[in-house]
This record gives sequence, structure tokens and C-alpha cells, in this order.
Amino acid sequence: MKDTGSSSFEFLIAGLPKRVRHLEEKGLFRDAIHLINQILAESKGLPSMPRSRLEWESERIKRIRKDYALSRKEAFKSLKSQIPDLKQEDFEGWMREGFIEYREIEGETRIFNNFLPNLLRDNAEAKKRVKQPDKKSEQITNLVHRHVDGIIEKSGTLGSRYVQPVKNRVLMKLKIKPDAVPEGEVVKVWMPFPRKDPLQPKIKVTSATPNNYVLAPEDSAQRTIYFEREVVEGEYLEFQVEYDYTVCASHKKVNPKKVKPYSRNELHEKYTSEQLPHIAFTPYLRKLAEEIVTEESNPCLKTWRIYKWITGNVKYALVPEYSTIECISDYAARNLRGDCGVQALLFITLCRISGIPARWQSGWYLNPIRPSPHDWAQFYVEPYGWLHADPSIGGHEKAIEKYHRFYFGNIDHFRLIANIDISSKFTPPKTHHRSDNVDNQRGEVEWKRGNIYYDKWNYELTVLAHESITSTSS
Repeated sequence: MKDTGSSSFEFLIAGLPKRVRHLEEKGLFRDAIHLINQILAESKGLPSMPRSRLEWESERIKRIRKDYALSRKEAFKSLKSQIPDLKQEDFEGWMREGFIEYREIEGETRIFNNFLPNLLRDNAEAKKRVKQPDKKSEQITNLVHRHVDGIIEKSGTLGSRYVQPVKNRVLMKLKIKPDAVPEGEVVKVWMPFPRKDPLQPKIKVTSATPNNYVLAPEDSAQRTIYFEREVVEGEYLEFQVEYDYTVCASHKKVNPKKVKPYSRNELHEKYTSEQLPHIAFTPYLRKLAEEIVTEESNPCLKTWRIYKWITGNVKYALVPEYSTIECISDYAARNLRGDCGVQALLFITLCRISGIPARWQSGWYLNPIRPSPHDWAQFYVEPYGWLHADPSIGGHEKAIEKYHRFYFGNIDHFRLIANIDISSKFTPPKTHHRSDNVDNQRGEVEWKRGNIYYDKWNYELTVLAHESITSTSS
């Protein structure tokens, strides 16, 4: 399928015909695809949006299958490796209670690939019985707390908004499996790359393989480094880039009494608008925003109410691939759970509905212990400009007020920012639909006949160096 631009997934708002939806909900995917093909063949006058929706659905179904790939036996074995005294009745009970996510597909129970971290996060009994607790998580929390404590303790003497800069050296690799593409064909690869930002003013490539790459402009909404290479039969095809970049924390004491009314300009118009299908002003989300904000008129205090509501009510959970979710903000509000990007999109949507400019920011949470992909948000208040909000980390820290409040308006320096918008075009443009139609943290791969999905390649990001810099930049 061809990608026609940054708004190419707007067709998701068309929804599915009732008959197709019914078959999918029952897990009768083969019958659903058969019905879709029949509708497309018989409905010559079908409008473009529902036609595109149906044409996409077969690919979406394939991706759902990949997200729910585990059998009961495989999932039980995976969980037993973590909980040696696990019994079958424990496993079945946690399924019935909703702690283990699954769905029926073609009459067989298929379990969500990432059920395990969700179970251990949500179920106290399961977490208590784990053989080897995750010590790295505790190390990361302690590292971040020391960093934030240092910022807060010096907040009275800070002369700059951008503080505690560090220099990171990063190596990212992407490796395509043999036989993913026929021999002699050309593979195209887009890897995420840091964009220039007030938080990260200095970026430099130190090496890249192959060395005939294309680096997107430094202010790209979703910045990439692009490679091409011809496939050699039977060999892994590897791409890699090493770079240095400087990144700061951002700390700003915002006084709500000094916040000014918005100027009705291009910035305000852009960042208070819908961005379909995922930033959608649905009737439910409008009502939810009204209920959260109530009669508050101060932009900063309105935003705080939204942040506080999300961090208090939306649980962190890994979710299926974004390309399989029809409206991410609505998904978050209905299920009251979701990962960092799901929570960020709900925050952005509720802010925009409430007249507060808000936008996306993402890349990696680049702590040196265990870096991982991460998404967060920004909101705009005058005269302070763009401020940061990280609802998922804020929710994790909600038990300790100073850390919970820090992630509203401020941000730590464990960031790698590659994206400042969702669903934006790459340089050069991608021809086929992406594996992730929202974000870009892992990369994207294609050849002339189509997109190459995640199961055909692997990626790895390594922090080679993480060094403090004595001076700050303003």
C-alpha cells in the first residue's frame, strides 16, 4: 500500500462496516478478509475514505495476529521462567481476571506478546513471586531522583532555563534478516536521528555504515538518517550510525498569576487543532475535557488539571502496535491504560480541546543503565513558551509529590529527541505505509514492492558514553 502523506491514515475515522467489525471481534479474521474483498469488488461507487479503510484492514489484521502470537502453552512457559512455582490455575485465574491480555483468533486463544510486563506491573501477587526482581528499574529510579533532586535544590540559584548538560555518544544498529527481500533488490532504511532542539543544541555524526547516507534537515518534524543497500543472498543486511549530541534538562518556575491570554496566531491555530485520526475531538473526549477542566480559565492551571487527571487515572501498560489502534486518544480515555505515547496523545488531545496549544515529542529515554523508546508532550503558555509534560513518568512518580510536579513543566536530561510531531513525512519520503504510522523510534524499512515489517528486522541502540558538561547553555 502506498503512503500518500502525513495525513494518509485519516481514513481510519471512517470505521468499519458492522458485518466486518462483528467478524473481527469474534476473531474470525479469514472470514472478515473475505467479506472485505467482496465489498470492495461489489461496491464500485464506494467513497474514497471507506474504500481506503477497507483496503488497509487486511494489513491491520496481519499486524494484530503478530501482536497476539503466543499460545497458552508458550505464554505459560514464559511466565514460569519468571515464577518457578507457577501453577496452571494461577495462570488461568489471571486470564479470567484480566491481568493476562488475550483474544480469540480463529477459535484459538492467542495471548498478547507483551503480557508479561503488564502482568507484573498490575498484579501484586505475581510481582511478589518473581524469582529475580528487576534491579535495574530501581537503579534507574535512583539515578533519575538524584538528578531531579539536584535541579530542585539549586532552583533558587539557577540563572538558566537549560541546566545540567550532558554529552552522549550513541550507536544505533538495524539488521535485516536474510531472505526478507530477494537478492539484488535495493532495501531502503530510515533510522531515527536527533533533531536540533533547545534541549539538544549540538549533534554530530561520527561514523555511519554505509557511508553514503542522507541526513534529514536538523529541524525536521521526524528526523531520520537514510540508507540504501543492495541485498546479498543469505546475509544479514546491517546499517549503523554513531553520533555525539549534547542534551540539557529544562527547569522553569512557572507562576500561574503571570500567565497571559493567548495570542490568536498561526501557532495557536496549528496546535489547538485536530490531527486525525489520533488527535480527535470526539464527543466523549470533549465531555471528558469539560469535566476535568470545569470552570478553570487560567491556561496553566487548566493544563495542570489535565496532567493530574491522566497521571492519577490512566495506568501505564504496553499496548498493541499503534498502527492497529484506530484512535489512540480515544483508546486511552476508554481503557484508562496505555504506554507513554498513548498517554501523551491523550494529554495533547485534551489540551487542544481546552484551547491550550500542545504537541508531541519523542525519541528515547536515554538513561545509561537501560535506554528505551519514549514519548512525552509539550504545552505552550505565554509568556513562558513551550514547556514539557511527561504524563507516564509523572504517573510513575505520583506517590512523591516533588517528582510528580517536576514532570509538569520540566524535563530531565535523559532524552534523545528525534520527533516533534506525529505521522510526518520522512526525507526522502517513504513510498509505502510505515510499520509505525505515528512515531519513529525503531526505524522504518521498505523495498520497491512494499513495507518491511518489524518481524523481518532487529534494532539496537547503545549508549557508548554519557558525560557531564560543566557549563550550561541558555
